[in-house]
Amino acid sequence: MTPRRAAVAMRAASAAFVLGAFCVLGFAPFGVSPAPTLALGGLFFLWRKASTPRQAMLLGLAWGAGCFLFGVSWIYVSLSQFGGMAPPAAAGATLLFCLYLALFPALAGGLFLHWRSNTSRDVLLFAGLWTLAEWLRGTLFTGFPWLAVGYSQSPPSPLAGWASVLGVYGLGFIVALIGGLVGQMSLAGWRRPAAWFSIVALLGLGGLLRRMDWTQAAGAPVTVSLLQGNVPQSLKWDPKRLPLSIDTYLGLARSHPATLTVLPETALPLYFNEVPREVLRGLTSHGSALIGVAVSTTDGGYTNGAVTLTAELAPAAYAKRHLVPFGEYAPPGFAWFFRFAHIPMSDFTAGPPRQEPLNIAGQRIAPNICYEDLFGEELLGALPAATLLVNMSNTAWFGDSLAQPQHLQIAQLRAIETGRVMLRATNTGMTAMVGPDGVIAAALPPFTTAALVVQAQGRSGLTPYARWGNLLALLIAAGACLTALRRKKT
Repeated sequence: MTPRRAAVAMRAASAAFVLGAFCVLGFAPFGVSPAPTLALGGLFFLWRKASTPRQAMLLGLAWGAGCFLFGVSWIYVSLSQFGGMAPPAAAGATLLFCLYLALFPALAGGLFLHWRSNTSRDVLLFAGLWTLAEWLRGTLFTGFPWLAVGYSQSPPSPLAGWASVLGVYGLGFIVALIGGLVGQMSLAGWRRPAAWFSIVALLGLGGLLRRMDWTQAAGAPVTVSLLQGNVPQSLKWDPKRLPLSIDTYLGLARSHPATLTVLPETALPLYFNEVPREVLRGLTSHGSALIGVAVSTTDGGYTNGAVTLTAELAPAAYAKRHLVPFGEYAPPGFAWFFRFAHIPMSDFTAGPPRQEPLNIAGQRIAPNICYEDLFGEELLGALPAATLLVNMSNTAWFGDSLAQPQHLQIAQLRAIETGRVMLRATNTGMTAMVGPDGVIAAALPPFTTAALVVQAQGRSGLTPYARWGNLLALLIAAGACLTALRRKKT
């Protein structure tokens, strides 16, 4: 490569990196929903200008590096500040993880250059490949779908309604399709009536879908108290500080009575059988409770559990199914990781794939614990029986970072996809109630000790996405790619 061509390639890679970083503005807490569309439009432009699949892969890698280094850098906080890993090692692990995530847009770029036709049909190929790459990132090696571009279109984005039909990956297809149209017009001229009509139609249909009421009210509303203990992560696992956690949550429960009281993930750093009975009675003095706590199993292991309690202290439990690699278990061959990181309770046992909703406070509640709500299709197994969704999280692991508002934004998409209210009880934030339309009805400020008392309405019925899962979005993405390829050959 000549020096001039090398300089051009470096400028293109730098532009791709900046575009990836710019994409992060579309996610919470920034909420600039057009940003990912424009960032993908710029990537389409760069890919169309690329001369080889290898160059396109490098551009995709640079775009992904910009996006993930800026968007999920909070992983460093959990590894270094709370996981006990030396800062250089934590920085290296974070960099490698972000580069791994960037391989997926790189793969999409290489395939795009290999199959492109240099016609308007490339827009379909671009959107299809982008969607399939995001789905693969959210599935391979248990998946990490954080920052899938569909999440950026939470309300008030006019595109949010598409999630009730196509889910977050299908919504990402719409974002990439509009981005491809913008990128195509930047290459071929802005006077393209068909392209503008398509963009307006996609926005308009999204707005109409937001008005659709796919589910119906079920039963009477229930008063729920969502507790946010704000117990510092650095103190939570210190046995001498155990009374701090117990007194905090007992005080919040007693001063904010409700039919149902919800405590966040591992709110009490004990096994359930070790929690004093007087504590359990205190938590259920005004009604039922849903407690995030580790539960011992018959084979000597333990699960990350959500245990329901009534005044009679008759428990029923949900066990977390989708565990966090390196945080809650060591993948095969990676036991050495925990020589560098010191993470309490890092050897959980996964719960069974199918678990019935919990009958509590007159509702059928489907709990999901922290990281589980990233996997929308996995929540559908509890439907249509479940009337309410409850997420119990401890994002104190990530400090005061982008992780907390981003996680709440993910809950907004889960609510739209399922047509259910999503209740969130967290240790440090964001504790909130999200309506079935994805709108945040109420939320507590992060890093405060407080309780959020809300009236939660159960829902019945199924959205189109709840019926089909990701299948329809994947068929559309694959169909878009095949359509572009078939026309290329004719």
